[in-house]
Amino acid sequence: DKNQYLDPNCVKVVFDKFGKALYFSRSPIPAFREEADFDKSICFKHIGIYAYRSGFIKQYLTMDSSVYEQVEKLEQLTVLNEGFDIHVAPACEATGFGVDTIEDLAKVREALQ
Repeated sequence: DKNQYLDPNCVKVVFDKFGKALYFSRSPIPAFREEADFDKSICFKHIGIYAYRSGFIKQYLTMDSSVYEQVEKLEQLTVLNEGFDIHVAPACEATGFGVDTIEDLAKVREALQ
């Protein structure tokens, strides 16, 4: 929804026609120049389920965090900056939500009562 699109705690992803991530951001991407052009069908929330080979993990541990990771606080941006591909796949609408902020924790507590 548009609220998530604008929420900096909701990570967005854009990817190419082959399913390779182009960029992840806390900012609204893609950015629509005109609000009337907003099209949720091309806006994707990043859920963040990763699968790595052990050899890659060893390489990752030697990487310095990229300037993009430092700005966005998203470790996958270092992986992209190092030239690795991150393959993504659209998923059906998620029924849950991440717990990354105090507000998210409050939602969980409310849901459990």
